[in-house]
Amino acid sequence: MAAPPPNDGYGQYPPQQYGEQPQYAVDPAQQAYGSPASPPPPAGAQHGADHGKKKKRAYAAQAFEVATGGNAVVGGQPAAAAQYGIPQPAAPGFGGYPAQDVQQPAYGAPTSPYGASQPAVPGVGGYQAPDPYYGQGAAPAAVGPAPGSVAGITAGIQSMGFGGQPQQPQQPSAQARGPVNQLYPTDLLNQPFNVAELELPPPPIVLPPNSSVTPSPDANCAPKYVRSTLNAVPTTHSLLKKSKLPFALVIQPYAALHDLDDPVPVVQDQVISRCRRCRSYINPFVTFLDHGHRWRCNMCNLTNDVPQAFDWDAAAQKSVDRWQRHELNHAVVEFVAPQEYMVRPPQPLVYLFLFDVSYAAVSTGLLATSARTILDSLDRIPNADRRTRLGFIAVDSSLHYFSVPRDTEENGETSMLVVSDLDEPFLPVPGELLVPLTECRQNIQSFLNKLPEMFANNQSNGNCMGSALRAGHKLIAPLGGKIVVLSSSLPNVGYGKLEMREDKKLLGTSKESGLLQTANSFYKSFAVECSKNQVSIDMFLFSSQYQDVASLSNLPRYTGGQTWFYPGWNAARAEDAVKFASEFSDYLSSEIGLEAVLRVRATTGLRMSTFYGNFFNRSSDLCAFPAFPRDQCYVVEVAIDENLTKNFVCLQTAVLHTTCNGERRIRVMTLALPTTTNLADVYASADQCAIATYFSHKAVEKALGNSLDAARDLPQQKVTELLQTFRKELGGGSMGGGLQFPSNLRGLPALCLGLTKHVGLRKSALIPSDIRSAALCQLSTLPLPLLMQYIYPRLYSLHDMPDNAGIPDPETSQIVLPPPMNLSSERFAPFGLYLIDDGQTQFLWVGRDAVPQLILDVFGVQERTQVAVGKGTLPELDNDFNERVRNVIAKSRDHKSKGVGSITLPHLYIVREDGEPSLKLWAQTLLVEDRADQGMSFQQWMGMLREKVSN
Repeated sequence: MAAPPPNDGYGQYPPQQYGEQPQYAVDPAQQAYGSPASPPPPAGAQHGADHGKKKKRAYAAQAFEVATGGNAVVGGQPAAAAQYGIPQPAAPGFGGYPAQDVQQPAYGAPTSPYGASQPAVPGVGGYQAPDPYYGQGAAPAAVGPAPGSVAGITAGIQSMGFGGQPQQPQQPSAQARGPVNQLYPTDLLNQPFNVAELELPPPPIVLPPNSSVTPSPDANCAPKYVRSTLNAVPTTHSLLKKSKLPFALVIQPYAALHDLDDPVPVVQDQVISRCRRCRSYINPFVTFLDHGHRWRCNMCNLTNDVPQAFDWDAAAQKSVDRWQRHELNHAVVEFVAPQEYMVRPPQPLVYLFLFDVSYAAVSTGLLATSARTILDSLDRIPNADRRTRLGFIAVDSSLHYFSVPRDTEENGETSMLVVSDLDEPFLPVPGELLVPLTECRQNIQSFLNKLPEMFANNQSNGNCMGSALRAGHKLIAPLGGKIVVLSSSLPNVGYGKLEMREDKKLLGTSKESGLLQTANSFYKSFAVECSKNQVSIDMFLFSSQYQDVASLSNLPRYTGGQTWFYPGWNAARAEDAVKFASEFSDYLSSEIGLEAVLRVRATTGLRMSTFYGNFFNRSSDLCAFPAFPRDQCYVVEVAIDENLTKNFVCLQTAVLHTTCNGERRIRVMTLALPTTTNLADVYASADQCAIATYFSHKAVEKALGNSLDAARDLPQQKVTELLQTFRKELGGGSMGGGLQFPSNLRGLPALCLGLTKHVGLRKSALIPSDIRSAALCQLSTLPLPLLMQYIYPRLYSLHDMPDNAGIPDPETSQIVLPPPMNLSSERFAPFGLYLIDDGQTQFLWVGRDAVPQLILDVFGVQERTQVAVGKGTLPELDNDFNERVRNVIAKSRDHKSKGVGSITLPHLYIVREDGEPSLKLWAQTLLVEDRADQGMSFQQWMGMLREKVSN
């Protein structure tokens, strides 16, 4: 039975650690809000509007009185708002288009029952959003040297098709470069950024006509797999340097945890055609010569023979149409690898679990929850080839090995073998410690049921995890596989022993960076040793005390693993137990790759210079992964060594790996990008989200290698350089005052501010080093969509969400989310209900003047003071609005809909504006645009940038 949880604040940040008081430019008590009424809901979305309308009318007047203080509403805003000088969302332009006047509703749209009018179609501050900054639709007059209009370019792209005649593609000459993307400068001060822009796709990749050998729409790589910071590449190093923009790829080879959720074409015939010189794989951008008998490599220009079997189906014994082959139609394909791609038979999937069984792990319920989750997940662990092996070692001040017999043996009892020699731990029965899941299933189940009882009365506070890791490595090194560490205490005996080194006096000082460094060199050197033997390590860390995440996270960092941190975790809290059990079960079910290597090849003149992510850089361009996860991304910086003479370049990422089912495969992703000699094209085609991802990885590198101050300065320095360059080189300063920047980069200053104020980097004397280290692990591994949300969280207004929000879309059956809002307390109405979500944690914010009917509908209690604050869940009540709020919370948690694989199940914290101060202040640290602690507000940030650029 797990002990009751200690009073540790709210399970993550104890109150005294996160009492960071935001200082508001506007007194929150003086805010008054309203928004224009919404248009009628779309057909098929009447469920939320019609249900219980009579009931809603009964308390709409009450909420209206609270919202306006009895004042008239003029132009969609309470008249009282103006007297406080509160900046109202004035419908600025969206994506570089002129600001629009606020549209007065010409129809009686239903208002919210909770006091605020419904926002219109998602836009800025609830107003109608114009077209995005690229694509179709009307556009203002072009500013900048690039000719043509967006509409014209789009029409041109559509008329091009994506390829030409497959048999005889025409390669345009280098001089035939046309316009790439139009440049639309925008004033960052008068046309402010709106968070909805972060959901837009990156600027289009505009390739010359007939670039690919087939007209397939999938010939170029989709951004969910590979994104470039620049979708138009400078032809020279000097032009790239002049732009101050980074050139890097953000690579996420898998967009889901399971193949069925993201199918990719598989080339089964083992006919793999590669360039003899650069070893690139044949792809949609090669050129066929000599009546199709030869092909010219699009990377190095070498001419290669087409394999004889390329046009032959060996299984059906008949010729096939070459132009239907997957590798000529799809930029992302998987090849089933023949024997020559294997240095040994494909390894089986191996999981070795290292259980912390010290008093801390037993008393918090970690051991029991871990064992139960593995037991319940045995059917989910990939085992299609029936070769999966499991092993178990328990760890306190000694090592406890478990020998699990096969189900067919008469004596089916699992035997425990204890080894106390921690300096040279040996394997007592090495052949019986890693057992086949299929043949030992029943005895594994029996063992996992009994495991918690074996250590129920353990009083030992020892933890020899370093010695256990060495023993585990020795056990699985001949095969390779995953070591899964489940620990709730600091390794304090044996190899890799760590000391308590947290010193609160150092937090917030220049010496704080030392706490983020590795305390014991064992954790780096051992990780490299593991990588050589195809052993990956994942850390699941649970502790209410200091655990030295900075040191332990080196093990996953160099072995292709991940660090999951659960501060203050206790199984006696149902929310804690459910979160870990859900995430751990999904982790065990993920279809990981094994003994993998990743390499990026590119057109002559380009070179991969630096790699970021969790792996070991085995050589200058080869990244080694003992296990290849599906929920991480990697950043590769690209250098231009020689002038580029082609009108487009290609970058090809290849991941050679063994699947969970014992099949050797190569996943190939080919990205083609146009080249340009025009600086305006480079800026107009820059991807702000990819650039922010690159800055995030660079900042983590500086935090771990230099100092936190250097890491914090980097985003500010980089965005200042870009603003200065744009002003100097592209006339950004000749258009009056303000702060000019391309519309497609308008969110970059906000993302850079979010990065500097992130818990992993921000200056504060109140952030424990374990919390900071765990956040740095996330900043350097999260897939791009989740990283953007982690840096700049999503804020949704729930009390006045549109009628179609929180219910399934009639066409897609997906739950519709309300329009996101910018992260500022100025957006908060005192009577409102809001959801703040950074992808890892959710906060449900209840305003201090929330009306009783809202409280009753959502929480099922009569008074606001009766709402339980802290970590929790919403009750399921029999009313329409409660269901819609729960649907929005669940949809916001659904990472699969964002096109990424993730096991994370965010905690939900319920926050009352007039409730627990420490919890309220923690939630407010996610409001990036507010001034808080030692961080500046968004207005101050933009003013500082303008001053730096002007000077």
